[in-house]
This record gives sequence, C-alpha cells and structure tokens, in this order.
Amino acid sequence: MCGRYTKYLSWSEIHRLYRLTAPAETGRNDEPRYNIAPTQEVPFVTAGEDGNHRLREGRWWLVPFWAKEMPKAAMFNARIEGIDTAPAFRDAFKSKRCLIPADGFYEWTISPADGKKDPWHIYQPGHTPFSFAGLWAYNSNLGITSCTIITEPAGDPMKQLHDRQPLILDPAYYDAWLDPATPKDSLKDILSHDIEGQLQFNRVGREVNTSAAVNKLPNDHPGLVGPINPL
Repeated sequence: MCGRYTKYLSWSEIHRLYRLTAPAETGRNDEPRYNIAPTQEVPFVTAGEDGNHRLREGRWWLVPFWAKEMPKAAMFNARIEGIDTAPAFRDAFKSKRCLIPADGFYEWTISPADGKKDPWHIYQPGHTPFSFAGLWAYNSNLGITSCTIITEPAGDPMKQLHDRQPLILDPAYYDAWLDPATPKDSLKDILSHDIEGQLQFNRVGREVNTSAAVNKLPNDHPGLVGPINPL
C-alpha cells in the first residue's frame, strides 16, 4: 500500500520529468511536503495537448465520476490486480490515467520491542524525483477532481518491509501510460516497467505516524525524514 508520501524537492527539479508548457505549471513554487496524507490536495500530471503534459490538482482519494456521495471505502490506492475490472477504477483505467510526482514514501513495520509501528522513508538513490502511476477522475455530481496511486506486489528490496508497494513507473513509459489512445490491452504491460530494485530506505521517527496538526501547525516538516538507522 501507499498511505503517505513526500514531495519536498523543488518544483524545478520535479517538473523536468514532464513536458509541461503552461507558465503556471513550469513556474510553480510549491512548498516542500514531508507527510502527504490521503484526502489532501495533491498535484498530478495527465496527457495534455499536442503530445505535451498537463498539471492538475485534486483530492488524493479517488471519487469515481458516477459516485453520488464521497466513498467511505479507502480509495487512495488501487491494486493493480483489479484496476481493469473493479467498478471504482475500470473507467479511469481506460481513459483517465495519471502520474503523481513524488520523491519518497513511507511504509511501516511492527517493532518487536513494543509492538508499535515503526515508519520507514523509502526513496531513490540521491533522493531523485519519480512518478507513481495513478488514475484520476472528475465527479460533476460533487464537483471533485481526485486521484489514486496504483500499488503492486512488492519486489526487492521493498519486500523486506511490506508485501506491497506503490508502482513507480519507468520514465520511458510515461507517454504511453498517459496517452488516452493507448490500447487497453497494452496497459498492464506498460505497468510492468516499474522502478523497484533501486529503492533505498531508512527508519524514521514515529512522529510521522500521524498527519494531524500539532499546536495548530501541520505535522509536515523536514525532521520527519531524518534517518534513525537502516534495516
């Protein structure tokens, strides 16, 4: 699963992953985020015009276009095994695919010492930016734009921490994934081109376990990703 992620690199470092052309998209000055949680507003990238990409923003918790009310089930992740058949995801899988920029994410293990959850920050070598493969939707009934992150069975080295992980797509396949004209039968093969073996991780403090505000300030600051010790 992927229930929390980071996007703290400068936007100029992240947007090089995409072909964004609008001044408002390339000239952004996003604040660094160290503890992004489900239901919060996040940026995501879709197909744009003339083969370029477009930046959008929406709720990280997919609200299917047909929903009459906010989904009560957890919709911040979409398991790859069912994205082409599950009613909540199959329409977005056909035509509303996206990339969600990030530079890290969190996973948890259970401490043998006290039985509590220990968080781990996972990232690429050099903390370089990447993109989660995702789906998005616009619900006109509720006026909500939203997205979800696709997850897959964990590979090395992530399986040391959990049996699942977010799908980090190889940049060579960004265009094919985003293109609404890509045949549905090709999409699962595209998603097989992920980035997993390069990932690194460090255990971090348990403060990251909550996204709730502390003293009226968001629990979102650089100290959250400071390593304690490696696995």
